[in-house]
Amino acid sequence: MTIYIEDLKFQCIIGILDFERTTQQDVIINVTIDYNYVDKFINYADVANLIKSLMTEHKFLLLEDALSTLSKKLQKEFNLINSLSIKITKPSILPDCKVSVGDLFIFNS
Repeated sequence: MTIYIEDLKFQCIIGILDFERTTQQDVIINVTIDYNYVDKFINYADVANLIKSLMTEHKFLLLEDALSTLSKKLQKEFNLINSLSIKITKPSILPDCKVSVGDLFIFNS
């Protein structure tokens, strides 16, 4: 079974530049979760809420650190996850493009 959470948009403190440490900015997160559905399911609303809470509470410096922390927390909270793809986008940091960092995490084979 695959869950897709697409274009989850909210504001948080993230980044290393001075203004990024004081002013919230938009982030967009896309997540793909693969898991084995038998008689238990993963509630996608719980996943989205956990992502938003973690991102707003931690105030990450680097997108890479946010990805790592998100993957560990999601795998811990939702142990049915076999693999997880996360992409974090900062749509407004550069005037002429969106920038993103993403990764694939495999927990069970």
